[in-house]
Amino acid sequence: MDDILLLEAIENYLTGKMSREEREYFENLRKTTPEVDQMVVEHSMFLQQMDTYAAHRNLKHVLHETHTKLLEKGEITENPSPTTKAKVIQLWRKYKRVTAIAASVGGVIALVISVVVVAVSPTPNSKTIQELNRKVNNLERKTDAINNEVNRSKIPGTITQTTDGSGFLIDTKGYLVTNAHVVKGLSNAVVINSKGQQFSAKIIAVDESKDLAVLRIIDKDFQSPSSIPYSFKRTSGDLGEQIYTLGYPRNEIVYNEGYLSARTGNDGDTLTYQMSINANPGNSGGPVLNKNGEIIGVLSARQTQAVGVVFAVKNKALYRFIDEVRKADTAVEKIKLTNSSNLKGKERTEQIKKMEDYVYQVKAF
Repeated sequence: MDDILLLEAIENYLTGKMSREEREYFENLRKTTPEVDQMVVEHSMFLQQMDTYAAHRNLKHVLHETHTKLLEKGEITENPSPTTKAKVIQLWRKYKRVTAIAASVGGVIALVISVVVVAVSPTPNSKTIQELNRKVNNLERKTDAINNEVNRSKIPGTITQTTDGSGFLIDTKGYLVTNAHVVKGLSNAVVINSKGQQFSAKIIAVDESKDLAVLRIIDKDFQSPSSIPYSFKRTSGDLGEQIYTLGYPRNEIVYNEGYLSARTGNDGDTLTYQMSINANPGNSGGPVLNKNGEIIGVLSARQTQAVGVVFAVKNKALYRFIDEVRKADTAVEKIKLTNSSNLKGKERTEQIKKMEDYVYQVKAF
């Protein structure tokens, strides 16, 4: 049923049956999800081939009917004389232009497909096959998530609203933290790592006053890491301290650096910092780290108005939130924020390499 709904959505898009809002959303989904875009292209080519086949079949039908009528009128016989052969030749000349067009279109499509297949299909070896299998598995996971998203729509073929942000692991059992405004009012989520692997996630708890939320990866294909390389600093950061962030303002992990410009956030909020750093809404929920690879807060881009000025929720608020979650839900009692960092003393590029696998793109819907 999921595949049918997805194909219905694509068909509605290609045939112009979507509303303006649905079309705008679907076009944005094509831009941000290459798999959907590829399916649209393939389905469009399939429809073109079907049209070509239908034209060819209709032509065949017309020729057959004409042939039958000529037989009935006695103008031709099954063993044609030279005269009837001439009439068949005239009939061929009459329809050869249409036949040539149909054959040309079919030939061009077949040629293009053949060239693409040859271009992307090098001589196979075991390593190539293993890599192909890995990519196919990742594609299947992404397609399943997209199909689930379509299936949750109230009307077949429509797409539900989503929000994008960032998040990062706080526990080896698959618990992540992000901003509350990234998942506000939504009930489902998927998270995508820097390798493009996509996993289903459950929204565990949300605190809008702190702008924090906890998710847990529940996908059977998720492999829990043995440890987390960064730690959570218990003391506040210093004014002017150099900091950096990792997040997903687009479908690729992005690094930004800056410094703490104020000890309090908007309107003197003591649970947040003000930072001078470049960030976009997609960065929301990403980690803020100091030079030692210690997390000092969770980036929040929702209140920013001035260019280069954003806020971060302090670890003080994060610790309080985790304590509240533990008390409210005994299933998450064992969440533990790490207090030792393996990044201290390492070059920034080395820190980033070790961090990338623990920072995720968050899509809630």
